[in-house]
Amino acid sequence: MTILAMDQGTTSSRALIFSDDLRVRASAQQEFPQHFPRSGWVEHDPDDIWTTSAATARGALEKAGNPRIDAIGITNQRETVVIWDRETGQPIHRAIVWQDRRTADAIRRLKDEGVEDQVTGVTGLLLDPYFSATKIAWILDRIEGARARAEAGRLAFGTIDSFLIWKLTGGAAHVTDATNASRTLLYDIRKGEWSQDMCKLFGVPMALLPEVKDSADDFGTTRDDLFGRAVPILGVAGDQQAATVGQACFQPGMMKSTYGTGCFALLNTGTRAVRSENRLLTTIAYRLDGQTTYALEGSIFIAGAVVQWLRDGLQLIREAAETGPLSAKADDSQQIIMVPAFTGLGAPHWDPNARGAVFGLTRNTGPAEFARAALESVGFQTRDLWEAMRADWIPDGDAVLRVDGGMTASEPAMQFLADILGAPVDRPDNTETTALGAAWLAGYRAGLCPGPQDYAKAWRLDRRFKPQLAPDRREDRYAAWRRAVQAVMSV
Repeated sequence: MTILAMDQGTTSSRALIFSDDLRVRASAQQEFPQHFPRSGWVEHDPDDIWTTSAATARGALEKAGNPRIDAIGITNQRETVVIWDRETGQPIHRAIVWQDRRTADAIRRLKDEGVEDQVTGVTGLLLDPYFSATKIAWILDRIEGARARAEAGRLAFGTIDSFLIWKLTGGAAHVTDATNASRTLLYDIRKGEWSQDMCKLFGVPMALLPEVKDSADDFGTTRDDLFGRAVPILGVAGDQQAATVGQACFQPGMMKSTYGTGCFALLNTGTRAVRSENRLLTTIAYRLDGQTTYALEGSIFIAGAVVQWLRDGLQLIREAAETGPLSAKADDSQQIIMVPAFTGLGAPHWDPNARGAVFGLTRNTGPAEFARAALESVGFQTRDLWEAMRADWIPDGDAVLRVDGGMTASEPAMQFLADILGAPVDRPDNTETTALGAAWLAGYRAGLCPGPQDYAKAWRLDRRFKPQLAPDRREDRYAAWRRAVQAVMSV
């Protein structure tokens, strides 16, 4: 058995080849340009997304010795919007990325109209520029003739999974899965269908929308010329839902947090869609065999991206791996707090207008203190999510956080996370959980991988980080963080 997992992320495209025991045989990765036309705007060129996705798939296969592929799984950055011409396959605008805040004014007007409660009741989401719907409307209203073409059924909308499937199948399949659909502000998560009311509210013609399938389903077959033969695409999930599957969080109450460009925590709530009282999202964790499993989700917009800022913006480091050793040199007498609200604040604050700040600077503050504050900012933000989730869902027994993503390689960051949570943090043996989740979904559909419970038994721990910070010190530091957040929200 060989499964190709395509992991299309915010800053790079990756491909991994998994063997029959779901071990990684080979991988390839390519970064692609980020475009920032204006402050708060973030765009990708869809051609870059496709070419890097195709190139990394070929590269990983070559590294693995060009095995026969039995199935393909896809996982992707969510909420990012692509609209393309159904006849030519050409996008009509650059992809508008989930981080983009250009529709903040439109969101504000909708809030003023008092419709947020209705939107949340249907979609489980809050009104925020983060989600897809207002991005779709923005493109349709700014590209000449686009709205008329959309209403006539000549254009197609997709999140990145849908766009890749269209390209992989040569335009034969316009589909998505339930997890990606649930991130658009257009999908009724309880009925499991596109909502006519939401489409009307956001001005999105339903003719644009893809067919919605289970997360493990038949999504079409690839063009013969891509891999030497037609290969079935059998698993699709948004990146955070794929990581939830990869972490084997199949039981209600299990929680994972993924640290990539942003940070995303999901808490499995089983077959019940729990409405948050603390401004978390109610979303779909996965849909298997027609059965929907729900989750509470909290999103942090800036996690690993704060390390990229240290590297590219401030040029304090040459590569991300330097952050941990540099932070270890920080002066313990300085308690610098960095609030990396570069593109606003996510859950549970949801303030698109907040901007970043650093507090506690002294004449002696230098690169080491900035590095430590950057790593600690991720822990503080996770604590915000942790507190909100525990308020909405009372856990049975002691809570444990399963973590994954590139930032989990930083032991100082993971230790601080355990310290500020006051709870164990489990890092798995295989931290490629996002791609692993996509691979398992495809393998499960193909009948090549075990079912959820047997798969969960195979989950392996690499290291458990236990809290070492004294409780009173923990709460003092968290209180300082909360004051800093309130300060950036009040400016």
